[in-house]
Amino acid sequence: MNQNFSTLIYLLSAVLFILSIRSLSAPNTARRGNALGILGMMLAIAASLTFGQIQDFVWIFAAIIFGAVIGLYAAVKVKMTALPQMVAVFNGLGGLSSVLIALAEILGGSHSPVETSLGLVIGAVAFSGSMVAFAKLQGLISAKPIHSRLLHLTNLVLFLALIGCLVHFGFKAEVRIFYLLTFVALVWGVFLVLPVGGADMPIIISLLNACSGWAAVSIGFSLNNVLLIITGALVGAGGAILSYVMVKAMNRSLSHILFGSLAQQQTLVSAEQKTAKSGSPTDAAFIMENASKVIIVPGYGMAVAQAQHILAEMGKDLHEKFGVEVKYAIHPVAGRMPGHMNVLLAEANVPYEDVFSLEDINREFATADVAYVIGANDVTNPLAKTDSSSPLYGMPVLDVEKAKTVFFVKRSLNSGYSGVDNPLFYADNTIMLYGDAKNVTEEIVSVLEK
Repeated sequence: MNQNFSTLIYLLSAVLFILSIRSLSAPNTARRGNALGILGMMLAIAASLTFGQIQDFVWIFAAIIFGAVIGLYAAVKVKMTALPQMVAVFNGLGGLSSVLIALAEILGGSHSPVETSLGLVIGAVAFSGSMVAFAKLQGLISAKPIHSRLLHLTNLVLFLALIGCLVHFGFKAEVRIFYLLTFVALVWGVFLVLPVGGADMPIIISLLNACSGWAAVSIGFSLNNVLLIITGALVGAGGAILSYVMVKAMNRSLSHILFGSLAQQQTLVSAEQKTAKSGSPTDAAFIMENASKVIIVPGYGMAVAQAQHILAEMGKDLHEKFGVEVKYAIHPVAGRMPGHMNVLLAEANVPYEDVFSLEDINREFATADVAYVIGANDVTNPLAKTDSSSPLYGMPVLDVEKAKTVFFVKRSLNSGYSGVDNPLFYADNTIMLYGDAKNVTEEIVSVLEK
């Protein structure tokens, strides 16, 4: 009876998680989605504590309190610009939990060693890989792609060793092989993500998110826990779909991201002298206040400068004081993770109805008086449409060059993560605004509000 009732509670929690994900797909229902997710998790925890075979609650409640404190601290203290790093860490902790559960299962005499060992391997790769992703995003290690034949050979050897340990463990569940399996999986996770450059981190984060979900599925089968199976499948499928969407948006392949490098395919920048026109914030303010339509294109540079609030103020001034139609164009891979720009703009209270995806906004650049590009580079590079030798070729980009005037806010003419020069910098209708994204936009706002 208790088992049936706990299963029913687990199913109810799973339904709440599904409804939560559905509600989180739109800003106007996101708060409700969070509430549904919290309720589902509280029910799941209560069912596990009530109907589980638990003899000592002290360590469990200590862990719950400890985790709650960390979560509360992260929610209050972590800046929106550091959200990708936080997601990477949380992905990793999800994988680590699968590793620890697998360890407890094996030491306790698991009756399903195959499922347990799979959960262990996937969770270990998700954990160590996520830690490397965090270190790259946080700037603790170089975000540049690292590729060499020795590194690829090491990855291959580790993969074969992993397969060998899994096969051996499947036939004979020895604890020493389990420890070896854990070590190899952790090391492989590091070497798998280490070569990946910062430009591909959105895809890697989504992929590791999927791994933590599939690890939970394996552990769910090992524990015969229906909730872990369902929620793990939701996370795994969601991460896999998001990875696919990101790969398509960047016109890349997972094999190229993991085993190839943009740096190896760079097109050489022309040696001829090019001249980029530069302007001042005063010039930009004058042109924009006399425009009919302005499309703002945010990128990672905006996030680094934390310019989202002053950018929102600029858009509000243009619309309310000068009657300018202001829209925001978001590329699928702008920033360091999917939805990064959307979250930052939402934090700055930019009206959601003014924010558009690439598919919905691209045709409007031809009718825009101004495209204000703040911190974006590769996602606006027209070479993606014209140069088949470019590593960006085939990647959908924002058609900012079609606007009458393009303001590019950048510190310099340096290329983006792809290492490819952007010919838009030198176009006749482009005016460069050199400087920190926040400082430049603040100067524009000060002119608009005089």
